[in-house]
Amino acid sequence: MNNWKKTLSILWISNFIAVAGMSLIMPFLPLYIERLGVHKMSSVVQWSGWIFAAQMLTAAIFQPIWGAMADKYGRKPMLLRASIGMGVMTILMGLVTAPWQLLGLRLINGVFSGFISMSISLQASVTPDEESGQALGTLQTGQTAGTLIGPLIGGVLAELIGIRAVFIVTGVLLLGASAVVFFFVKENVAKKEREKRVIHKGTRKKIFLMLFPVFIATLITQLGMMSIQPILTIYTKTIYTGKHLETIAGLVVAVSGIATLIAAPILGKYSDRIGQKKILTFSLIMAALSFLPQVLAHNVVMLMIGRFLLGLFVGGMLPALNVLVKKHAPDELQAQAFGLSSSFKFMGNLLGPLLGSSVAAMYNIRYVFYITMIILLINATMIAFNKKLGKVPKHA
Repeated sequence: MNNWKKTLSILWISNFIAVAGMSLIMPFLPLYIERLGVHKMSSVVQWSGWIFAAQMLTAAIFQPIWGAMADKYGRKPMLLRASIGMGVMTILMGLVTAPWQLLGLRLINGVFSGFISMSISLQASVTPDEESGQALGTLQTGQTAGTLIGPLIGGVLAELIGIRAVFIVTGVLLLGASAVVFFFVKENVAKKEREKRVIHKGTRKKIFLMLFPVFIATLITQLGMMSIQPILTIYTKTIYTGKHLETIAGLVVAVSGIATLIAAPILGKYSDRIGQKKILTFSLIMAALSFLPQVLAHNVVMLMIGRFLLGLFVGGMLPALNVLVKKHAPDELQAQAFGLSSSFKFMGNLLGPLLGSSVAAMYNIRYVFYITMIILLINATMIAFNKKLGKVPKHA
């Protein structure tokens, strides 16, 4: 097996373990906060928002820092730093006795974050350019599968062993991911030495300015996915009046992830043939149009069709964005560029729910869909008319 394919298999497993582990605990944060002595509903909601956002905030700040260190010291050490640090912090979350302690640990957890961005960077560094779309698209499915399966496993575990124990299990899984990386991932030492070369400050600025539209597209992709998340169950309730609301709402959320699992490696491979810029522009436009059946839905089937279509085209956007970073950033700056990309992704995760809930509260839930459509279409236009992104630079 080629080295990049072997690395892909190992990192896929590690990504699945890491993301599934973190997804175990997210659905139960409000319940856990109640167990910590907060009983007023408005206070539970407020604490939940703060605790959820805390990790996103510090992660967005520290991603570029860890990226710069990865360019200097290697990606594998940064993978181990992230998984071990987050594993220990998550185990400690299962031992807290007050919500402010949980908030503090989530803030620190965000400081340690960066496992996904560093795994993408490591995979990109060992994969030939002509195979990058397929490789990074496949790697994306490991994260998506973890996101889908994690909450299901978490629900079963919460009932069997309790919420506190779920945090400890999650921490152990993250430490397990670090063990997989430590023993099985091999970083190209000769390539790593080349990446230690000093790059001119002006060149660095020029490269990051060229990549700025890609970073913005990353932010908007996450914003588009997350703007609907806080209100999706409520929106489902407005068009579904059956007895199994919880199950249907879960399916509506999960169907886009299933579509991404299907589409990411296929569109990633296709982008290797025709170019990532074309796939990204096409995916942004089609993702925007996929909100039409959602906003016009009068039954849950039409809503699920729209969510499935959205997941398909998000599956084309994310690998294309990552490959554009790989192709436009030289070896010496790749990890830092992926760190910046991850930082913008975390900002999208943070701003999306704020945008969606604010628009829904001030106007109407359906306005969230229209606003997200407009943002995606504007971004598609920006990418389409950016001539520099269509050309692969030759780095010294």
